[in-house]
Amino acid sequence: MYAIVFTGGKQYKVAKDDVIEIEKLPAEVGDKVNLDVLFLADGDKIVVDAAALAKATVTAEIIDQFKGEKQLVFKFKKRKGYKKLRGHRQKLTRVRIIDISTAAPKAAKKTTTKSTEASKADAASE
Repeated sequence: MYAIVFTGGKQYKVAKDDVIEIEKLPAEVGDKVNLDVLFLADGDKIVVDAAALAKATVTAEIIDQFKGEKQLVFKFKKRKGYKKLRGHRQKLTRVRIIDISTAAPKAAKKTTTKSTEASKADAASE
């Protein structure tokens, strides 16, 4: 099974246990993140329906936050004596794909708070 996910303005083809480098995510090393799913394929079954993809999740674990290789930006105009050399290092995140799921994630148990219990008691007394 593989999926096409969208993050950082780019699309990536991922499968379980793949390690990919994406644009920096605002999370700590060891955190788990969910990525947006655009496409799912499982051998002979292909899912592109928006309603079905809304239930699908791709879970990834952040392995590392780092800077990529230096990219040189050179500007030049001939016969003008104009030359500029600049560099840029993109901040990246290395993630490992833990799970690709087609079902919706299980809902967490709802806990009642004192304010909701008090409002239920007030409604019952009226």
